[in-house]
Amino acid sequence: MSPVQSFSMYTQPLAMKPAPVDPMRSSVVHLLSRAQGLPCSTAAQSYMQLIPATSRFSLALDVLFPLLDAPVELSQRILASYILYALYAPHPIAINPFHSALVYTFVKEKELAARFAADGETSPSEQLVWVLWKILRGDGSDIGPFSPSNLAQSPVPPKLRAANLSLREDSPERERPRFDPFGEESIADGADAYRTPARSIPSTPLVDGDAPRDFEAERLSQGMALFLAARGRVLTLSEQRILGPLIPQLTSTPLITSHDLPPLIAHNPTLAHPILVALLAQPTVDTYLDVLRHLPPTLPTFDLLGRLLHDSTVVPDPATGGHTTITDLVRSEVLGWFLHEAIQWLERAEEEERAGVISDDRFAKGVQNLCRFYNSLIKFNLVDLGSDADTAEMKHFTLRNARMEEANALYRLLAMNAF
Repeated sequence: MSPVQSFSMYTQPLAMKPAPVDPMRSSVVHLLSRAQGLPCSTAAQSYMQLIPATSRFSLALDVLFPLLDAPVELSQRILASYILYALYAPHPIAINPFHSALVYTFVKEKELAARFAADGETSPSEQLVWVLWKILRGDGSDIGPFSPSNLAQSPVPPKLRAANLSLREDSPERERPRFDPFGEESIADGADAYRTPARSIPSTPLVDGDAPRDFEAERLSQGMALFLAARGRVLTLSEQRILGPLIPQLTSTPLITSHDLPPLIAHNPTLAHPILVALLAQPTVDTYLDVLRHLPPTLPTFDLLGRLLHDSTVVPDPATGGHTTITDLVRSEVLGWFLHEAIQWLERAEEEERAGVISDDRFAKGVQNLCRFYNSLIKFNLVDLGSDADTAEMKHFTLRNARMEEANALYRLLAMNAF
């Protein structure tokens, strides 16, 4: 009998009459329906705040546990897995009362993924297998900053596919912590309902050569987690050093989508540069060029564009089918469009400022930074001052904002070179 089946024995109703509505259960169901876009750690904390400590295990058993094997959205299964882990995160995963069920789900989904792979297809639950692998190897905290929907939608690199993940038993049996769900050391009130021995489901057998494969998979998994984190915060220098060498592997698959790039650029423009260089060499280059065209006129954006406009890396030319450089590609396919969109962005910011919708200085700072960026383009001969096509829109913009020092100076420079 599987852990899922053994748990279910204790959750079947004893009578057919309608059960009264349980407000705590309803709160958990409501939380699960609204938490798909929240970080997993936030959803887990909300669960613990909603439910008294004495009821957390029973409600997790009643509401969260069935989701592990339920035909629901992948993001819900991921969130349920994370909360089951997070409830006992201060303790080793081996003594989590849901450990065996998590292992069972991992093994079952891995076997399912193997059948998909044999048919040349990808299992729809690859992301769940990766999340369970992280949790069961003791790295569940790496999942916390990411939302279930992001985790469910992020493609998994080939080396982190289910077939390449295993649960290694590195420490000797006598040294591993044991958990007797019927003993005095139970870590959960009501854990006596858990009747499946934690070691009843064996992990995937190990073969010679697993250690290097596991090391590489774990290294790539760490890089994937750092990339996801880079969309929400500035990575430390040590984290950037770890992620840097893994960029070729992360960009060789559609792991990084166009939706990931704006937040990545906003927080880590230095890291975004080599990632964009790798992406601009791919057949889907137009998608990434379009992201660059619509970036907001902020310092991280100007930092990234400045780096790309000085990058001589050779990449395929989508227009001719030949080859070009990153500099020429960005100059011809991005720069003019970006300047047009940046001016429109600033005009909208000015309107919102006048209407009292915003009270910060994004408009003034934006004008200042855009003018300085354009001056640097002139300095490096990236715009033709004698061409109306290159300068007309910027000339009009700087004249209209000539009350600002940087705009006034740039307008005079453009006006003088117009004759």
